[in-house]
Amino acid sequence: MPRTALPLALMLGLAPWLGGCGPTRPDVAALNEPDLAYLTAVAPPGASEGTCWGKQAVPAIIETVTDQVLVQPAEVMADGRVLQPAIYRTETRQAIVRERRETWFETPCPDRMTPEVIASLQRALTARALYRGAISGAMDARTRAAIRRYQQPQGLDSGILSLAAARQLGLIEVIGTPPA
Repeated sequence: MPRTALPLALMLGLAPWLGGCGPTRPDVAALNEPDLAYLTAVAPPGASEGTCWGKQAVPAIIETVTDQVLVQPAEVMADGRVLQPAIYRTETRQAIVRERRETWFETPCPDRMTPEVIASLQRALTARALYRGAISGAMDARTRAAIRRYQQPQGLDSGILSLAAARQLGLIEVIGTPPA
């Protein structure tokens, strides 16, 4: 067998498994996408009847702060000589650097998110180079990761589609309004 035949045979044999290495790279961010933990049936106070809501929770940031507290000042002579150095005590405490925040946002209701609507969403995200998967009509981790990538620059770090983002993507005509 010629020396170049083996690598060519290996490449041809591996071709079906290397298909994801081309222009449709695997969506690694989708592997870390959390489940829909914040889609809720509970609405914020004052919300209209029949609307659906999501909630983005940003955890508090708590840091350990260490301070040196003066217990006894130094004894210093008039000529600058130190008779007794200052005595300090170390105190360690927890401090909240940023408070926990919850942001409510209106979402399309789950009964409106049909496979056809989700496929339209996937096509809209593909057109913006945010979704790299099959147009399946399923709200999977890749779709949620693409939604997150679309909404992050607007200040919403969530894989749950907001109604505002649905409007911007042109999906409101597809989703429609809920029956009265």
